[in-house]
Amino acid sequence: MTEPTRSEPTVAAAAAEILRSEGVTHLPAYPLNPLIEAAAGLGIRPVIVRQERVGVHMADAISRLGDTVGVTCMQSGPGVENAFGAVAQAYAEGVPLVVIPGGAPRAETWVPPAFNAALNFRHVTKATEQVTTGAGLVPALRRAFAQARNGRPGPVLVEIPADVWDEAAPGLETYTPSRRARSAPDTGSVEAAARALVEADRPLLYAGQGVHRATAWRQLRELAELLEAPVTTSIEGKSAFPETHPLALGSGGVAMPRAVFEHVRDADVVFGVGASFSATPFGIRFPTAGTSFIHNTADPGDLDKNIPAEHALLGDTALALDLLLEAVADRLGRPRGRAEEVAARIRAQNGPWLEKWRPLLTSTATPLSPYRVIWDLLHTVDVERTTITHDAGSPRDELTPFWRSVAPHSYLGWGKSTQLGYGLGLAMGAKLAQPERLCINVWGDAAIGMTGMDLETCARAGIPVLSILFNNSAMAMEDRIMATSRERFASTDITGEYAEMARAFGLHAERVATPAEIVPAIRKAVAATEDGTPALLEFVTTREKTYSTFDYATYQG
Repeated sequence: MTEPTRSEPTVAAAAAEILRSEGVTHLPAYPLNPLIEAAAGLGIRPVIVRQERVGVHMADAISRLGDTVGVTCMQSGPGVENAFGAVAQAYAEGVPLVVIPGGAPRAETWVPPAFNAALNFRHVTKATEQVTTGAGLVPALRRAFAQARNGRPGPVLVEIPADVWDEAAPGLETYTPSRRARSAPDTGSVEAAARALVEADRPLLYAGQGVHRATAWRQLRELAELLEAPVTTSIEGKSAFPETHPLALGSGGVAMPRAVFEHVRDADVVFGVGASFSATPFGIRFPTAGTSFIHNTADPGDLDKNIPAEHALLGDTALALDLLLEAVADRLGRPRGRAEEVAARIRAQNGPWLEKWRPLLTSTATPLSPYRVIWDLLHTVDVERTTITHDAGSPRDELTPFWRSVAPHSYLGWGKSTQLGYGLGLAMGAKLAQPERLCINVWGDAAIGMTGMDLETCARAGIPVLSILFNNSAMAMEDRIMATSRERFASTDITGEYAEMARAFGLHAERVATPAEIVPAIRKAVAATEDGTPALLEFVTTREKTYSTFDYATYQG
């Protein structure tokens, strides 16, 4: 063991210094991990959660909303084991993270029952590494931050064994904060893609979360307006394009506005902008017969993975769009004057669709329709100053079609993996990253059972988020699938008085059962968050489920 000298900090101290140089200001964590104390000594605030999974979710949101890579840490063994699902979630969603768990002493790291995180997390991370000497710490973290933020973003794990933390860690003076290296597509591919878009009769722009990662919102809007082309997004890409724009269709997933479905069905050229085109039951299913695809992605592994692309624009989305805008303008000269025609078609599709749903959006029935709650929430809060996320299942499919995002990063969408309980940690991390914004998570009574104890963290740590809870006392999505289990054993029934629980944790909380109570409750809850108190509104909702879905195989128009 190499003893630290006055000029060489310990591994723990050096790791904390690297976090500070990387711009880390909050460290979601669960004890015991020596990095917690070392980071606190440098002014990095540890946020101690009730379970490791939520700590990873918080770091996840911090990464999504800025240029800082979120970092989280936990103890060896059970601590990092409990974080596995959250790291897998970040991997599925392509979120950059650095996870720094403790590890067993080096002599035991390969001996059962010691848990070797570097070995066991390999399939849910971009990379894993175990620091076996103090001299290995600085280069390991340099690699971790660089890999997390470059190419396809994703989590990277650096495990530090228990007997390494106090070793000397040389090389800190040479550490340079990581950066995102950008590359642009080749000019030949750009020219071919521009030609295809200009010649298309029914072009469609499909924006993914790569637009967020590249902060390419301006370029996406300019291209849409130049081509006079409609825009839809994945759930992950939602808020990359203002959904109040005349060319906006809305977002696509399990549930979607009618205009999304019909434009996807009818497009002759689809341009995937910062999108992976990953096959998922929770995304748009693009028909490939008669449709040509242009694909922009930073990850070569995405190309032709699920969608055969005629034109590939491999590289940073902002750089790709800058080149494409120039190439399209050279060919087009100026817009053709069809923007109003496209906008009119969108209105003609989404107008009747919205009217069909208006009875649920304005329902006066009890138990409450969740759509009425969403509609009132949308028209009560300041949408432009709100960052909202959903949870898995019903809340996602009820919220995404009707929530109209207007500002970048104001919607934290997800759905390639669908673990219950993800939304609370995202809202908490969003509030740390954007303290001036109202941060909301929308979840159900199944999801609160997964991560609801971290409402106490919100109160204790002063993270004033607003939780919107739909309580129908059931796993209602499973009622039909588990009909026998439900009938014989009530297997899909769940119960709870969650507002009472939240009040016991120190939150502002209210249980709402009638339509007339919805807006006043929302206003009081928002006021509470503005005063620094987290809030939970528990809405007693109907067990019946209805979604705005379209079946590509059977829809006849």
